[in-house]
Amino acid sequence: MSPGFVTGSLGAAARHVPGLKRIPVLKLLALAEVLLLARDHVLWLTPAERRRFLQLVRLGRGRRRNLSDVERLELATLIAKMEPRLFAGATVDKLSPLPLPRRLLYGPRHRR
Repeated sequence: MSPGFVTGSLGAAARHVPGLKRIPVLKLLALAEVLLLARDHVLWLTPAERRRFLQLVRLGRGRRRNLSDVERLELATLIAKMEPRLFAGATVDKLSPLPLPRRLLYGPRHRR
């Protein structure tokens, strides 16, 4: 496959989707990588936990203070199960040209 074919295909697709010409392809690929990582972390929850997570986020309207203490604790537990530190580290690791130290992904050695 020649490089001209790929470039031409992307150009043809960009003409048919409004606004796509303004989005650089590398940013689009980086966004897709982050979305795939986010999907993997959300799938660590069971379907019932995912439903409850969305229910708590809707109920709190994005603010923890709108939830009761029990609901806040439940939301924190669900968030911890998705491992946000590992998600952030994996995202930076995926987009960085240099490998990250393991302690940035998993925390200090005494916490592992």
